Amino acid sequence: MERLFVRDFAEIGATDVPLVGGKNASLGEMYQHLAGAGVRVPHGFAITADAFWHTLEHAHALDALHDALDDLQPDDMADLRLRAALARDVVARAALPRDLVEEILTAYRELGPGTPSVAVRSSATAEDLPDASFAGQHESYLGVVGEEALLDAVVNCFASLFTERAIHYRVDQGFDHFKVALSVGVMQMVRSDRAASGVMFTLDTESGCRDVVFLTSSYGLGENIVQGAVDPDEFYVHKPTFRAGHRMVLRRRLGTKSKTMVLGHLGPANVQTSADDRNRFSITDEDVLELADHALAIEEHYGRPMDIEWAKDGVDGLLYVVQARPETVASQRSATLLDRYVVGSHGRVLADGRAVGDRAAIGAVRVVRGPEELADFRPGEVLVADTTTPDWEPVMKTAAAVVTDRGGRACHAAIVARELGIPAVVGAGDATTALVTGTTVTVSCAEGDVGRVYAGEADVRVETTDMSDLRRPRTKIMVNLGNPDLAFRTAQLPSDGVGLARMEFIISESIKAHPMALVHPERVQDADTRAALARLTVGYPDGATFFVERLAEGVGTIAAAFYPRPVVVRMSDFKTNEYASLLGGRDFESREDNPMMGFRGASRYAHPAYTEGFALECRAMRRVREEMGLDNVVLMLPFVRRLEEADLVLDRMAALGLRRGEHGLKIYAMCEIPNNVVLVDEFARRFDGFSIGSNDLTQLTL
Repeated sequence: MERLFVRDFAEIGATDVPLVGGKNASLGEMYQHLAGAGVRVPHGFAITADAFWHTLEHAHALDALHDALDDLQPDDMADLRLRAALARDVVARAALPRDLVEEILTAYRELGPGTPSVAVRSSATAEDLPDASFAGQHESYLGVVGEEALLDAVVNCFASLFTERAIHYRVDQGFDHFKVALSVGVMQMVRSDRAASGVMFTLDTESGCRDVVFLTSSYGLGENIVQGAVDPDEFYVHKPTFRAGHRMVLRRRLGTKSKTMVLGHLGPANVQTSADDRNRFSITDEDVLELADHALAIEEHYGRPMDIEWAKDGVDGLLYVVQARPETVASQRSATLLDRYVVGSHGRVLADGRAVGDRAAIGAVRVVRGPEELADFRPGEVLVADTTTPDWEPVMKTAAAVVTDRGGRACHAAIVARELGIPAVVGAGDATTALVTGTTVTVSCAEGDVGRVYAGEADVRVETTDMSDLRRPRTKIMVNLGNPDLAFRTAQLPSDGVGLARMEFIISESIKAHPMALVHPERVQDADTRAALARLTVGYPDGATFFVERLAEGVGTIAAAFYPRPVVVRMSDFKTNEYASLLGGRDFESREDNPMMGFRGASRYAHPAYTEGFALECRAMRRVREEMGLDNVVLMLPFVRRLEEADLVLDRMAALGLRRGEHGLKIYAMCEIPNNVVLVDEFARRFDGFSIGSNDLTQLTL
């Protein structure tokens, strides 16, 4: 029998958006065309937009919907709430026609024996478009079991076309309420409640860099990530080297993952994540790399940056793609206009978390503890909440900035803030208690990966540059950079690479511990310090591995951002007092009267007191160049006093797999000691280039 209102995923594709909505059209497109590339989409079917109109016409509901929505005042929250409730009630009372019910139940029975568990998801005909995402506007229901429950979920999906957030968003985007319909997707349930799920983007969401896949993951169903209820794990994969065969995770960050959403008897519910699970990544590197394969296949098929939801089934252990839509924010930015927000003098830090965007804003705090308090919000205030939901979007649209206690860079608050172009600090922990309604604050996302909320009104200025008007000089211009969190943004500038990437920043900010203390924690005298070292390295087999992987990820991120432009990385150049300030450092450093001229640079690398630490640095750099494939890294030695010292260190590096000239490796030296100038011809025979350290050279000459 021909079906009028139901289409199997195998029967629909990208051109069927008017019939089955953006979400279902994309699922069908991938189901049909990407299985050969290894992309798994759960089997399912779409209830068409024709079914939606058939239901409303059968119930004579269209006149009642016009009565509810005509003359709507969308910015009047009370009027919007009342009209939306009336419209949803009209749809909810419209019984599904018998012929539609028969088609739905027939398709459901074909999904599997008995009463299979399914996900029932809304798919609007104006959804997942390249310039309007409609993300989170409509309802979805997970773990639906049984025919009656399925039919109820379908009706509720139809009604969700008229939630407050969906109505307001359509008004903002210029869509006619009566020209947008809702399709419903029904697919086999992926049991991610027994494993993990998340979101991935085929670009960096903050900078727009298109050379990476950015992926988030947390235990259980994916709603927690989207809602911002958890701080998820994060991973990056570098596309160019990945495609060249270097299957490596570029960078990873362990999230707190405090909750796990599982399927209970009454539907999805949160349980506390165990301490062991919180302290390890929710998926393996192999999972990340397989998902990166899927992301690249999907992006190549659609020919544009994509926003993808995925889930891992805890029963069969397989990874599935459950949604893919065009990325609608970072990919739309101008490639030539650069707005740089600069935060000067500021008050003390009141809260910090993950930065979303690269802007800064000033406003009065409004702490909102629930939807009932949204009516108190005034345009231009800073919205502070535990988390946000799609119902809050009409208010978020008028906010100067958003700060949430929970959430990661793929949560609802982050997605909406990016779309609105306002700064957001998510996962701030205690913002709702640390910030007080009525007080003026500055929300800064202009300082890297960490977003900060400063007390009072900071000095904020915006520098706008039209890069299309910039003439490139004949001289190569390279940037200095030590903070990996700024790498993807900085790489968008018209530079010829990185002239100096300081290893010290990564060690002090990301590793935090003295390398010798990580290798020999038993030599650390203080018990509290030993305990801190143990906490620091949770999830790693030993301290040495922790140091190597963290350093490689930091340097690798900078190298990947600028790839294939050269990145000159200087080996560590801490002085003894600076090494001593690292965790566990006092047990491995002596006190010097003049650290500037003391135990530093090349002399340290060859000394028995640091030979194991230098070996870790070399292991990390070899990992970056050979395993990650980032052969644009040039290494540089600081403070090389004597020719014999240079020979000793170069021989040591060669023994550790970093031989000058091998695999294209170049090694530079800092020219910062008078002897480097006097014997420049001899030093030039040993190194491929020099970087003049004018400060040290001037002081040591005069």
